[in-house]
Amino acid sequence: MSSTLGESSAGAGDAPGRRALAEGLAETAAEIEALLDALLGPEPLQGEIARPPVLLAAMRHGSLGGGKRLRPFLAVETAALFQVPRRQALRAGAALELVHCYSLVHDDLPAMDDDDLRRGKPTVHRAFDEATAILAGDGLLTLAFDVMADPATHGSGEIRAALVLALARASGLGGMAGGQMIDLEAEGRFAGGVPQRLQPEAIRRLQAMKTGALLAASVEVGAILGGAGPRERAALLAYGRALGTAFQVADDILDVEATPEELGKATAKDQDRGKATLVAALGLAEARRERDRLGEQAVAALAAFGGEADMLRDAARFAAARRS
Repeated sequence: MSSTLGESSAGAGDAPGRRALAEGLAETAAEIEALLDALLGPEPLQGEIARPPVLLAAMRHGSLGGGKRLRPFLAVETAALFQVPRRQALRAGAALELVHCYSLVHDDLPAMDDDDLRRGKPTVHRAFDEATAILAGDGLLTLAFDVMADPATHGSGEIRAALVLALARASGLGGMAGGQMIDLEAEGRFAGGVPQRLQPEAIRRLQAMKTGALLAASVEVGAILGGAGPRERAALLAYGRALGTAFQVADDILDVEATPEELGKATAKDQDRGKATLVAALGLAEARRERDRLGEQAVAALAAFGGEADMLRDAARFAAARRS
């Protein structure tokens, strides 16, 4: 780890910052858990006909009871820079988390990554079945847009439309879904089953789409809620993109270095599948340097926000230095 990421300029004074981050993450995670629990209740909403119990149970299995809730945290903390009511930021954060959870449910399917464990418990297709898991992912994704478009999230229709657009662009063809497709192509799922040897720049683009886009959108959502100006929004977007890429590089490193117990899922699968990662392309030592550089870049992007953005800076350091 670089000195910038491992320690603050105050040296031992960084420990309170790490504690504050841990407390902030835990607080937001608890609030998001409660909100998701309420959103996934058994009573139909206005306009709904019924909520099938098995599908609802599968959606709850795939979204409740675990996870760092980093995406909602980023939205809430960014919105706090502009004094956005926490209730509004939490609802937007819940929508982001629903999209993230949908992606995990679908990524775990046999046709994708074929994983049996997620967050230390059986994946949705193992706990239920594949068809139910597909529908559970579909349900989580559409509920995300329901929450984001609801007047309870923001009173302005213009703001809600901007939020929905940001979420759609991050999660769709040119974002997360497109990145997943490029990832499958690189594995050799098509073209005769031969893995592609992507160059580092192509891998960076893949990861910016598959993982980074939704993390960057989490920051953008907070900025939209807060009515950020063009310069503020550009700085926050630069922060979110650097953080998102650092997070994915750290994930690739953890797949090599961490244990299944630390991650709550199988490890050492990327190399076996021929996945395109910066660890494979650059080597472990250079991948660590890139992770640290990106973390530093994210921190630097927040210079104009002063001490009010310290929690976001700590989140960037966490994304790069995490062990799970």
